[in-house]
Parts: sequence; C-alpha cells; structure tokens
Amino acid sequence: MRALRFHGWGTPPVLDDIDEPVRGDGQVLVQIEAAALAHLDLTVASGSFGMKPTLPYTGGVEGSGVVLESDDLPSGTQVMLRGAGLGLLRGGTWQERVSVSRKAVTVLDPWLPAEVAATFFVPTTTAAVVLRDIARLEPGEKVAVVGAAGAVGASVVQQALLAGATVTGLVGRAEQLADVPGGVLLGDVPAGWAEERPFDLLVDTLGGTDLSVRTGWVRSGGRAVVIGYVAGTQTTLDLPNWLLADVALLPVNMIRHERRARELGPEMIRRLAAGELSVTTETVPAEDGADALERMATGRVRGRAVLRF
Repeated sequence: MRALRFHGWGTPPVLDDIDEPVRGDGQVLVQIEAAALAHLDLTVASGSFGMKPTLPYTGGVEGSGVVLESDDLPSGTQVMLRGAGLGLLRGGTWQERVSVSRKAVTVLDPWLPAEVAATFFVPTTTAAVVLRDIARLEPGEKVAVVGAAGAVGASVVQQALLAGATVTGLVGRAEQLADVPGGVLLGDVPAGWAEERPFDLLVDTLGGTDLSVRTGWVRSGGRAVVIGYVAGTQTTLDLPNWLLADVALLPVNMIRHERRARELGPEMIRRLAAGELSVTTETVPAEDGADALERMATGRVRGRAVLRF
C-alpha cells in the first residue's frame, strides 16, 4: 500500500510502500478517495509545532473516502476524516487505506464529490464562524475580503453574498480572478480608501506587515477579522492612530471554535450539495505530493489541493 510520509522534520515527504492497516476495536477501515493538503500539514512537518507524530509518519489531517469495515456503518458509506489526532499525533490520510477512530469519521449525507468532501470543512465552517459568530455580519453591510481567491477567502465571499452583504474581493495575481466567486467587485486598491473608509467589515486572510494599513479601510466602529498570516506573522500598530480609528481587531482561533464548526458542518454539506456553495480544488497525483506542498507554501495552488492515489 502506498503512503506519502515524512522521514525528517523540515524535509519533503516521500512516497513509500507500507503495510496494510489492521482495523482495531471500534475503529473504521476506510478506502481513501481524496486526501487534502493543508497548511496545518506544513506546520506539523516543520517540527516546530506542539504536536509531533513519531517519525516516519504519514501526513494528512483531512480526507474523504468510503467505509470498508465498521461496527456501525455500512460498507460503501461516504465519510470525511478529520480529528482524533490524524496527521498530528498519528499517521494521517495520505495513504490508500487507513483505520481510524470512530470519532474521526463524519458521514456525508448527501453525497459530495470526493475532492470536495476532503476539503470543504475548514473553509466553509471557518467562513460561517467568522461571519455569524465573530463579525456578526448584518444584511446590507459592505465587506472587503483580502485573499478572496483562497479557499477560506472564497467561502467568506460566497457566504457574505448569501447573507445580503456587498462584497469587494481582493486578490494578489491576475490569474486568481477566475477563482473568485461571481458578484464581487475586483481591481486595484483605490487610493481614496484610506480617507473614505468605505467598509463596515474587513476579513483578512493574509496578515503580514500591511494588515494595519488595510484596517484603515474600515469605518469608525467597524470590524477587522484576521484569519491567517500567509503574508507574514507580524504587523505593527500605531496605537494612538489605531485608537482614533476605532476599528475592532478580531482574531479567529478555529481550535477554540471546533465544536461550533462541527455543528455547522451538516448545513455546509447540504449547501454544497445544493450548489449554493462551492470549493475550488486542484487534484494532484500522490507522486507529485511533495511538489504540491511546496507550491501550496508559496500560494501557487488553486483553492485546496488534494492527493489521489
């Protein structure tokens, strides 16, 4: 059986032949149909994260497949795999078959394409938590989404539009325009935004040194929600001017919101199946997984990348 494994911290993964998994008591044996590549996988593989599987280990914190053997699920049931230490404390989804704890298994009903099933959970539930629970978006508000072509950014755009907001999506490269959902205004940042402050809400997936500049686009009393830091882990606030601007800076810690995300999961599945929401994916053969990880680290993957064995 093939698996994509890390043999050292900070080194690329290697496609290995490993033993077939043996289903333990209470576990579910799953045939992997699509295995997601996530930024958390990169973080764990760096060796600097607080959770470290024993080397060598199989990566993959998310995936989808069909049940082969289970105590309570019929064979052929489509499932999403996530949690219970997958890819964090034990081998993950980057293998042809895996035996996992029942609590890591979510039944997908209705059915979703395998690539979507493997990748939808984080972007769609993160967007829902951001807009509903953290930003408390109201219909008619004006929203700027920075990094709108990314998986989370695109889902924020879609769900904000469905909630009745006016959305302006911003992307870094021209080729990313095709990955931004319809109904969004696109273009270079107007010079007047800093003076006009036209937005009620900024949703920022990039972070970095320019974050404080982007918060200046938001009206007094508005909100700036920070989801990620792919553009850099540090920013500087000039406190007197930040206080004068009166923009709330709101962090998103999805580990703390995991229970809420799981509550929202069934609704996201229904909306994806109905075509109300979508997730852009790029399918990668398992032998090209190391290259895809490198491209993902530099923002050169369309939407969410998934491995197929």
